[in-house]
Amino acid sequence: MKTASRAVKKTPKSFQDLPPIRVRREPPTVAEAVAAAQDLADDVEQQVEIAAGLIGLALEEVRPHVLAAAKAAATRSHRAPEQRILAPTSPNRAPPRAVIVERRSRPTVVVERRIRPLGPQR
Repeated sequence: MKTASRAVKKTPKSFQDLPPIRVRREPPTVAEAVAAAQDLADDVEQQVEIAAGLIGLALEEVRPHVLAAAKAAATRSHRAPEQRILAPTSPNRAPPRAVIVERRSRPTVVVERRIRPLGPQR
């Protein structure tokens, strides 16, 4: 005679049984910090301070990178505007279309509750 086996429920692990969570902290690279600083401020000196604060370096070490990036941004702005190239997912990719979302209000639905009669049931 065969007996059916029951599914055994696992006991959940408590948080004390798990090892501590290790968080890896990586400071941004110089290029990332300079790009963030350029997005946050227009003044070059403010960009130097922001980038140095993000990386944790001295102002004198970051200043040449910010000045080079500012010079490159200035030459880019005087040229023709850049075209964005989309990643080729298919050879005949259509340009992105605008999506318009409209919200329509619908009439409220009234549900009537019917009560059973109190008389005897047959």
